[in-house]
Amino acid sequence: MGSHPLPEPVTEAGRDGLAALLARPERAVVALDFDGTLAPIVPDPERARAHPGAVPALARLAPRLGSVAVVTGRAAGVAVRYGGFAGVPGLEHLVVLGHYGAERWDAVTGTVHAPAPHPGVAAVQAELPGVLDRSGSWQGTWVEDKGRAIAVHTRRAADPQAAYDALRAPLAALAERHGLIVEPGRLVLELRPPGMDKGVALAEYVRESGASAVLYAGDDLGDLAAFAAVEKLRTEGVPGTLVCSGSAEVAVLAERADLVVDGPAGVVELLAGLAERLG
Repeated sequence: MGSHPLPEPVTEAGRDGLAALLARPERAVVALDFDGTLAPIVPDPERARAHPGAVPALARLAPRLGSVAVVTGRAAGVAVRYGGFAGVPGLEHLVVLGHYGAERWDAVTGTVHAPAPHPGVAAVQAELPGVLDRSGSWQGTWVEDKGRAIAVHTRRAADPQAAYDALRAPLAALAERHGLIVEPGRLVLELRPPGMDKGVALAEYVRESGASAVLYAGDDLGDLAAFAAVEKLRTEGVPGTLVCSGSAEVAVLAERADLVVDGPAGVVELLAGLAERLG
């Protein structure tokens, strides 16, 4: 055995998915969320960076696979920068699907393709300070302008969960007024356009790549759509493995996963184990 033993999925479907990936790696897709999966969660999202072992493990693994994709709610360019994914030997064919798939960065060209932003995002940005002020949640909340979405973080508030709960209804009403939806996450509420989620993005990418197996790793509520997409792909004959980057904060994801690993460090171990096994 190598220094990175491969963990065993606890479900039969997960074991089938992993076996299919190992049997035909050149036709397999490995897709990963960024924050909480490849990068540890930090109080200030602008300071999030990939786990130091993530890029080396991906660079060893990617050449042995059909493709590797990072699927994130962040802007594609931001994820590339915070991940340190550009210009890395071994990651020449990496794809980053940003803003839940609305944007796409390809390492092969180094460029981002994206449609025009939804007009509701600018309208929400203008009204948000008043909404936060009226709900008494201005103190300690932090607003992140993601270009195609607006994220309101409560992790820095005196009582993060209370601030989060207090904001759910007013932010849902604000989003609805401007044709947006609210995506809940780990002490963050994101207002963004409807119609694109990680499940749609992942399913389209898997189809485009002609994959015969898929592994997806995530850590948050936004990853449930990707989990559902893999479950649907299984019914269509594409075996898949669902990995939860274990966090006590999102039990529902851990319950649906075939394999729970210990946060980004555990994800890196898994990627290194796969690279070793396929080496």
